[in-house]
Amino acid sequence: MNEVDVIELARAALYTLIEIAAPVMLVALAVGITIALFQALTQMQEMTLAFVPKILLIFVSLIVLLPFMMSTLVDFAEQLFQRMTVLGA
Repeated sequence: MNEVDVIELARAALYTLIEIAAPVMLVALAVGITIALFQALTQMQEMTLAFVPKILLIFVSLIVLLPFMMSTLVDFAEQLFQRMTVLGA
């Protein structure tokens, strides 16, 4: 395994990581901005108001996006195993 293979594998791993994590992080960002705007408009600075809806929506988004995340991870693992067999031969 040469340097180009290692760099390509690291690039693919990082891309897969971003592809898996980005949807949940975008949900958290949207909920956080919405709650912050609501708190700024109403001047209600309650910590549970910021925490509870965000954590609930993140859990819901994880449940909804879990099939997509698993298929992406399985595809990456299959590509990785194929590379292992090619390098091992």
